[in-house]
Amino acid sequence: MPTKNSRLADFLPYVLAITSNALSGRIADEYRLRFGLRIPEWRIMAVLGDARALTQRDLVSATLMDKVAVNRACKVLEKRGLVARSPNDRDGRSHHLELTTAGRTLHEEVMPMTEEMYERIFVDITAQERTQLMALLARIRKGVAKVDEVGGA
Repeated sequence: MPTKNSRLADFLPYVLAITSNALSGRIADEYRLRFGLRIPEWRIMAVLGDARALTQRDLVSATLMDKVAVNRACKVLEKRGLVARSPNDRDGRSHHLELTTAGRTLHEEVMPMTEEMYERIFVDITAQERTQLMALLARIRKGVAKVDEVGGA
């Protein structure tokens, strides 16, 4: 870990990354132990729990995970009977994925646990500060999108 006075300690992308990893990892420990889910699998389930049937391409876009990680997670979830595939009528090459009844049941068990953990972690951050943080993160994502539009680095 960089020292408090290092350039890396003040480099916002690094601080965001390690904060995200710490936050995701702490919550993931809970659902991995209780439900046998890894982070990519839960992210797929969380997105599908809030959406209609989606293609793997949609899931890559929604999660910003690598397509190989999404494919692997979908296969694990399908093998466990938590996700089902159906043909995509608009595109004969892709499939729609959606939570099965068992997947929805598990989703309904995991969500309250993740929300409770979130509340425990964010206990010292006010509702107003949470709103401000979400707005700032949205602006950062917009900044990334702008850079992507003009061709990156």
